[in-house]
Amino acid sequence: MNVRHSILLLALLVPAAWPQTGRHPKPAAPREFAVMAWGSSPADPDQLRGMREAGLNISGFCRAQDLEQVRAAGLTCFVRDPVIQRVDPLHLPSDDQMRIDVAELSKRIAGNPAALGFYLRDEPDAPMMPGLGKLATTLHEAMPDKWPYVNLFPYRVSPKTLGTSDYDAYVRTLVKIVGQPFLSYDNYSLVNGEMLDYFYVNLEIIRRLSIETATPFWNCVLANAHFNYMEPSDATFNLQAYSTMAYGGRGIQYFTYFAPEIGNYRLAAIDQFGNRTATWDMLRRINNQIHALAPTLMRLRSTGVYHYPDVPEQAQPLTQGLLVEAVEMTQRYVRPPVAGRFLVGEFEDQERRPYFMIVNKDLKNSFQFKVRLKQEGRKLIRVSPYSGNEEPFGREMDWLAPGAGILFRVAPL
Repeated sequence: MNVRHSILLLALLVPAAWPQTGRHPKPAAPREFAVMAWGSSPADPDQLRGMREAGLNISGFCRAQDLEQVRAAGLTCFVRDPVIQRVDPLHLPSDDQMRIDVAELSKRIAGNPAALGFYLRDEPDAPMMPGLGKLATTLHEAMPDKWPYVNLFPYRVSPKTLGTSDYDAYVRTLVKIVGQPFLSYDNYSLVNGEMLDYFYVNLEIIRRLSIETATPFWNCVLANAHFNYMEPSDATFNLQAYSTMAYGGRGIQYFTYFAPEIGNYRLAAIDQFGNRTATWDMLRRINNQIHALAPTLMRLRSTGVYHYPDVPEQAQPLTQGLLVEAVEMTQRYVRPPVAGRFLVGEFEDQERRPYFMIVNKDLKNSFQFKVRLKQEGRKLIRVSPYSGNEEPFGREMDWLAPGAGILFRVAPL
């Protein structure tokens, strides 16, 4: 067969074998699974439409006067109001003055569905939390359907910066005092080609407190390069998002969608000139997968997370899990072969049917894998990260890209 005939044959065969549909999963509602750009929301309609196209459902922190543009783009946002921002949590104005200011704000935004809530503070220290709680209560009284937004420090900051040595108590105040219906924190741990264990330790802490307080959590992850953090890649987005989902997270926030015009910030989805970078396509790819999986994930309850072979601080080894006995991870054409590193997040749905998500913790290497379950007479059903549909596990599904994950349901044979 000559080259021309080979090309023609390939053109005929590929569409039948691997149809390309150009599918875009239906976006999850932001109150059910948040996919958010951390930072100021733009007013420009084209940029807002681009954010929606990239798979975001929360555009960030917007001005009240930009709510109509946000709504027209099919997005939501947290309003950052200058009057509210001027409030010092350590020296609050009188109750009457706060009610007057909030009532004026309510007139402008209460009826707009694009206003998800109000930005109050990023990384407050512990002494600020009572004042933020009082402000959040005043806002809630005027607009009960709007959420407060406070994002917490990561656990590894110093007690002096945090204002307390008790990180657990600090996190709990977000629920008990501020009344926020979700936990939000940030952790950037991508350095020198590796994910530091700090990332998983923070997930362990937040997951535990999320379960104890019956409050879902959102993770703010790295989406640009700055300082000495790694440059974005499909692998870095995969690992941050899939690890968060494996731990039961209900929101991913990206720091940042727009590149700040300071320091060595670079390779955000939109650069300092307002242009899309290669990161924008990476962001859209992982967000489409999140939206495809979200309808299933929202029906699941996290029952445990387990690591192999190395176990981060506060985490559990794979031997403690209920579903997976072992995972064999191999490579092709690699000398010497690299040993696999992974985590397994276990779940169950309302019918007590078991699920698990396996995540490849290696940012450089792909692996072929075999799963051995603890209970015999069971099979694996894959939840497609492209359609969200269940499908039999087989063919070439037994490969994990760097940082990537796969969600399975465990079913009887």
